[in-house]
Amino acid sequence: MPIRPDHQAIREAISGIPPGRVASYGEIAARAGLPGRARLVGRVLRDAGDAAALPWHRVLRADGRLAFAPRSRDFLEQKRRLAAEGVSLKGGRVDLRGFGWQRDLDAELWAPAPASPVRRRRG
Repeated sequence: MPIRPDHQAIREAISGIPPGRVASYGEIAARAGLPGRARLVGRVLRDAGDAAALPWHRVLRADGRLAFAPRSRDFLEQKRRLAAEGVSLKGGRVDLRGFGWQRDLDAELWAPAPASPVRRRRG
């Protein structure tokens, strides 16, 4: 079945979030040309499934919290994926000022890149 144009626009916006950055459902909707459609973003993510290979873990609530229930399997997986990209949670939230995607154009252009996570070799 073909993907609806509005759903495709949302998928493209989500795919554009770089590693180590996050965006809110509402920000994704606005980038897709669908302001006020944050719930549609969640629906598109849910319906896309794993085959779409979207970086779903980079999409958060507007206040920086994960949308899943704390300590749920999905919450822990999202937290793990974000941590692997160097994004940390404090008090159950991601600091959107520090990790938000293109929230401050000057900071995006001139700030140093986030530190890459250290990968340890298993031996």
